[in-house]
Amino acid sequence: MNPNAPEELNPTIEADQTTSVIILTLLHPLQAVPVQSWTFEPEVVIRIGRSTDNEVILYSAVVSRHHVEIRPSAGSHWEVVNLGANGTYMDGKRITKAPVFDGMIIRLASSGPQIQIRVEESQLGVGGQGQSKRPLPPLGEDKSKDTLIT
Repeated sequence: MNPNAPEELNPTIEADQTTSVIILTLLHPLQAVPVQSWTFEPEVVIRIGRSTDNEVILYSAVVSRHHVEIRPSAGSHWEVVNLGANGTYMDGKRITKAPVFDGMIIRLASSGPQIQIRVEESQLGVGGQGQSKRPLPPLGEDKSKDTLIT
């Protein structure tokens, strides 16, 4: 070792970073209790609609093929963007784009399915691996991302 050489940095020691994990929960139309949930890792665009190329597929006559996107925005924040012809609603008001906050509920179309959005902070450690405050289900645990809504 050369005593005049700069000290080498240990590549395994990195500053922890915080990021958000999104959990979507389809609510029962009458009782507002959970019916099905999906968990998504940070930095993904989540599309919801009737088409089979969406991350969350909801078969309902009032839901568009590509109805809504939940996507990362500046920093560690997320936003909801309406893509559907029948609109996306929050607190009974039609939205085109809105920032996501933990516990918010959106409705697809004025009388369509309701989805609760949860945002959980996750610590990024070495190698960018996330460690949530509560254990997340393993990827692929959901037997189906399809949900029939009558």
